[in-house]
Amino acid sequence: MVSTKISNKHVVNYLLTFINIYGLHKPFSLLNKLKQQFILHQTATMTRKSLSVTSLFLIVTFFTSMAQQPSSGLKGKVVDSADNKALEYVTINIRTDSTAIRSILTDAMGKFEWTGLTPGKYMLTFVAVGYETKDLPIELTNNAPVLDLGDIPLAAGAEALDEVVVTATRPIVKQDIDRLTYDVQADPESKILTALDLLRKVPLLSVDGDENVLLQGNANYRIFINNKPSDMIARNPKEVLKAMPAESIQKIEVITTPPARYESEGLAGIINIVTNRNVDNGYRGSANLNYRAPAGGPGVGGSFTIKQGKFGASAYFGGSLSQRPQTQSNYERITHVGQPNILLQNGFNEGRSNFTYLGTELSYDIDSLNLITGEIGFNLGQFDNDLSQFSNTNTLDGAPLQGFNMYNRGKNRWDGYNGGLNYQKGFKRNKEQLLTFSYRFSSYSDGQDNRMRITDRLNYQVPDYNQTNDGTQDEHTIQLDYVHPVSKLNIEGGVKGIFRLNHSDFRSANFDEASDSFIEDPTQTNTYENNQYILSAYNSYQYKLEKWGFSAGMRAEQTIVKADFISNDANVDQNYFNFIPSIAINHILKQGKTLNLGYTQRIQRPGIWNLNPFVNRSNPNFEYSGNPDLRPVLNNNFNLRYSSFGKASINVGLNYSFANNTIQQLINYNAETGVSRFTFENIGKDRSLGTNISINYPITKKLNFNVSGDMSYVWLEGVVDGQKTSNSGMRGYIYGGLGYLFEDGWRINGNFSYSSPYIMLQGQSNAFPYYGISASKDLIKDKLSLSGSISNPFNKFRSYINDMTGPNFTQSSFSQNYYRYFNMSLSYRFGRLKDEIRKNRRGIKNDDASGGGGQQGGN
Repeated sequence: MVSTKISNKHVVNYLLTFINIYGLHKPFSLLNKLKQQFILHQTATMTRKSLSVTSLFLIVTFFTSMAQQPSSGLKGKVVDSADNKALEYVTINIRTDSTAIRSILTDAMGKFEWTGLTPGKYMLTFVAVGYETKDLPIELTNNAPVLDLGDIPLAAGAEALDEVVVTATRPIVKQDIDRLTYDVQADPESKILTALDLLRKVPLLSVDGDENVLLQGNANYRIFINNKPSDMIARNPKEVLKAMPAESIQKIEVITTPPARYESEGLAGIINIVTNRNVDNGYRGSANLNYRAPAGGPGVGGSFTIKQGKFGASAYFGGSLSQRPQTQSNYERITHVGQPNILLQNGFNEGRSNFTYLGTELSYDIDSLNLITGEIGFNLGQFDNDLSQFSNTNTLDGAPLQGFNMYNRGKNRWDGYNGGLNYQKGFKRNKEQLLTFSYRFSSYSDGQDNRMRITDRLNYQVPDYNQTNDGTQDEHTIQLDYVHPVSKLNIEGGVKGIFRLNHSDFRSANFDEASDSFIEDPTQTNTYENNQYILSAYNSYQYKLEKWGFSAGMRAEQTIVKADFISNDANVDQNYFNFIPSIAINHILKQGKTLNLGYTQRIQRPGIWNLNPFVNRSNPNFEYSGNPDLRPVLNNNFNLRYSSFGKASINVGLNYSFANNTIQQLINYNAETGVSRFTFENIGKDRSLGTNISINYPITKKLNFNVSGDMSYVWLEGVVDGQKTSNSGMRGYIYGGLGYLFEDGWRINGNFSYSSPYIMLQGQSNAFPYYGISASKDLIKDKLSLSGSISNPFNKFRSYINDMTGPNFTQSSFSQNYYRYFNMSLSYRFGRLKDEIRKNRRGIKNDDASGGGGQQGGN
């Protein structure tokens, strides 16, 4: 809820807005509605002066007399002064001297039009939540029957006026021509949730039982932070999102039809998380302390912004310590080749983790047309895991074949840093004309260390062994963008170069009893380099009419891959070229209702995590490795979406996608070694047809309801071990929430979700429900708030089950995650801001490599 104070003279304007909405042709029913509305507002927290029914009747009589006089008219469009975007549903009051005449609202394109006015001098007052109130004097004459006011800019940061408090609800979901935007600051639960929990509520997104985020049921997409790729989130999305408080996020954009200026990677689209970066003269900050139990621990997060003169800076930060108590896992595998047998494996594991991140953005205004911005960030984390496994292999009639007990103390560590510099030049002829030059550098490292100790052997000769894998990725990006508006047409173009240097040093050492030491195994040791060079150019056009919007573009990309196995002099070279089209159409049916149609192609380039041939043998019976021979995948996406924004916010969509030669994670069983190998291959054909819906409805001023979900039918085909394999089925997700605001300021929210099984080429997972309740209260208004939540109080564990089949085996895996959570959070906001800082409006957005986001698989 957003509150704005206005003086008594604006009460009449407020009531006249309702006159316009309900219509002037029903004066007596109008008076009843106005009277009811006025009585409701008399119960507000501030004292209001009464307005007599007689005054209201005189106003209606005045309108009637005005309608009978010779008429004139005016029209115009209200826009944001910072980015020239149209402002929808702005209240416009018209008066002569101090007498109010009429009030109307702008439409979804920011436009308004009045007729039936007599020639003379008037004062227009523009009122919008979050913007300064603006008065505009005008004069209507007989010489110009319709006065065109053109674009009328409003500046952000309205001042609070006196006496009456009018409460308005901000729309949480907004549909643009190529994306859906979730306004996090309009969601009262943002004070309570982590970023991962919040993503459950965003239309088109879902979170599965293993805390992987899916976009329309698809695990292949890209996640940005502030329109830029994030190294820390590419490899560890769950850790980052659980450590990031939702309160530090301004909005989440789900881009289903990315325009040509975006890199083409991410089959399902892009998720862009925009943090609170509004920096003004002065300073403002927030800090959040939280604790999660029984699985979890303490966490801290927040943001800080400051501006002094031409210099401004913003930062977001966070950290967490987490303890995962012991959980259980097991495998069951039945093989049908060689000597048929059954493997039973039970495991118990517990772990500890820590994670820290910091991102900063700097800005310096040289003058009104020249701007320099920069960025610096780093992240650091580690996960320690203790795993005990008990493995037994028997014939189908129960005779023992093999057995052992194994203990593994494993460590995963990661760290990274990045920096960037942008120069933006504006032009006097048009502030939308921009030339931007950007450079960005990032470095990321990922280390894995497993130490396996084996006891109680039965026919199992594999010695104790150690494994390490140290990987790094350095990336340089240089980009030039140009934006040129021509009337209603906006033209964009640019060139870009990305240079990635990937390095992996993996080693394995077996225990030698004779020397009582570990000796390196050359068959499991190598140094691997994979360098990618991507050169691209794009051109796009956006054209807007009163009720239509069109966006179209083309991107050309040349990719060169050079892979080198340094230890054995083997090489893999790839070179491919792609044209990537994108089209989006937006049609305004009537005020608050739009229809969107989009088509784009997307590329899935295999990332280093998919390509790295390192074999993870932390579980001796089940190995994981990448495939350096993988090639990119081209996917075609079509979507149609209807949006309605009134009292209820409604989005309904249809989507269809298809791709050939997709990258699938496969399982192959080797009868000679008794080992199942997980790896990736280009063998799939994917098709998906689905629908999605989201509704946000304020039942009353205190009670709000929202529901969202998606459902699709998928068809998967591929060849596994020379045999044609196929699978199909429904994939779906539904989320619902109900929130209530009490008189004393307490807010309570209840929510639930349900995910259907996830369909894979060789099997599927199980379904699972999720439910929770949360509460919050401002202890000091707009300064200090306390919140708490309970998730799944009647389910201690979530069981995650995967059933897989192959030509010669069937397999089922079971693992537990802690599912019952209790969370407490304390948030403090401080500081005071004035004028808005300028931000670079174009920058580097690398979204061309897979392996981030909701990447499934065990590599």
